[in-house]
Amino acid sequence: MNKAEAWLEKTLRYRFHDSGLFIQALTHRSANANNNERLEFLGDAVLDFVISDAVFRRRPDADEGDLSKLRASLVKDTSLAELAADLEIGEHLVLGSGERKTGGHRRESILADALEAVFGAVFLDSGFDAAAEIIERVFERRLDELPDAEELRDAKTQLQEWLQARKLKLPEYNLVTVTGKAHQQRFSVTCTVTELSQTTDGESTTRRDAEQQAARRMMDVLSGESR
Repeated sequence: MNKAEAWLEKTLRYRFHDSGLFIQALTHRSANANNNERLEFLGDAVLDFVISDAVFRRRPDADEGDLSKLRASLVKDTSLAELAADLEIGEHLVLGSGERKTGGHRRESILADALEAVFGAVFLDSGFDAAAEIIERVFERRLDELPDAEELRDAKTQLQEWLQARKLKLPEYNLVTVTGKAHQQRFSVTCTVTELSQTTDGESTTRRDAEQQAARRMMDVLSGESR
């Protein structure tokens, strides 16, 4: 048993019948043509079903919209990358030299895809029940701590609804700066509510996340003023 297989058995309590599937699940496209993209595609579908079922069972009174929000909060790339990092998947990824040099083992999209690929590989290796068991084990804490659906509305949506309820114009988001190299860019934006003479800023690795941060800060400002 190699180091990666020993890690898998310890963390997920699973041993592959076909170790080639496991190696493929950890192989990024930068390293080999026989990479994890197809397994990630399959694992994504299995994951969606298992999490949909788990959320459906845990929230018997939630409507379709709330169930969708809860599922989305669990299977989004950010959540998957956090879980993959907790499992130390990055330490076992097979990456091309370029990805290794630029820290690909820590990149959110690579970690998220690898975790889904592992789920897909388990599905092919042992079937749906085995994959479902591992997925529920990985997501156990998050499933046990599901937030209220109301908490899952993103900051931009909350801000928009807050302003609309007061018949105020929607906020304006403006890109201020973009810094860093293409694969390590940081975006700085502002969020302005003109009628209230308020402006907040946000910064992140994507423009969308920066806007969400600015909107969240604006909600903090406006909620404080409304008290």
